This record gives sequence, C-alpha cells and structure tokens, in this order.
Amino acid sequence: MRILGIDPGYGITGFGLIDAQRSQYRLLNCGAITTPPNTEFSWRLEVIYNDMTELLRVAQPDAVAIEELFFGQNVTTGINVAQSRGVILLAIRQAGIPFFEYKPMQVKQAVVGYGNATKHQVQDMTKRLLHLSAMPKPDDAADAIAIALCHARSATSLLAQAQNQMQNSK
Repeated sequence: MRILGIDPGYGITGFGLIDAQRSQYRLLNCGAITTPPNTEFSWRLEVIYNDMTELLRVAQPDAVAIEELFFGQNVTTGINVAQSRGVILLAIRQAGIPFFEYKPMQVKQAVVGYGNATKHQVQDMTKRLLHLSAMPKPDDAADAIAIALCHARSATSLLAQAQNQMQNSK
C-alpha cells in the first residue's frame, strides 16, 4: 500500500510517501511544498493546491493520511493553516483518493507507542522503522512521514472498521 502523509501548512506543507507491506515500511519520496512569505495569501493557497494536485497525480497513493489541526495560542496562524488544509483536502477529494485524519497524539501513539512522546522520539522511531541513516529534512517532511507511518500501523483496524460499517449498512 502506498501511503502519502501530509503535514499541512501554508509556508511549508510536508509530505512523505511510503510503501507499507504488512509490517515492512519503505520510504519512497518526501519533501515539502513551500510558498514564500510576504506574498498574497490567496496566491499561496493556489500554489499549495496546484502542487498538491500534481503530487497526487505523480505519487498515485492508495491512501492519504493528513494531520488534524491543533490550535495552539496563535489563532491567526491556525486559521491560515486551516485554509491551507482545506485546499489540500479539496485536491485529495477531487483525485478520488481515500483520506484519513489523525491527531498529533494518535501519530505519537502509533509510531512510538506513547501519546505524549517528544518530537525527537517520534523522529528516532520513524528513522528506525524505515531503516534510515538520518531523518529527512525539513522537519515538516519528517512529520509527514510519521503521519504516513501512523496510517500504515493503523490501517488494518481502520479497514476492518470500514468493512464492518459497510456490511452493517446493507
């Protein structure tokens, strides 16, 4: 299963594409969609949407895992990230790819086994699971890879839940 992990943002949107076969994981690609600061925000959203559409076309993932928003103290930043996330979700929806959303604590739990793990612990475990010599940069790409791993490690139970729901609705 090819899983594309997305760490949404409006300055930097990280992505990580992994191949997950049972409990074996392989990093296929990672990077970031970036937009320059001090440019019109609607233009930045257009760049994110267009680049995400192209990434989905080229990567051809079976599923997309995206981080849910966490509003900290800076609400203005959170609103802008929410808008960025909106155009990303639109691109995914238009591509017809199933997507799954995870809270930061769920990512930490799935990757490290502890919901209050530190960023360093998540990166270290991600590096181990993928047999990498170093964590990819920028950090947003590394976070996106962890989100993809979260889905890979959770997909079996989510798939079973979805199949049960489909059978129950018949």
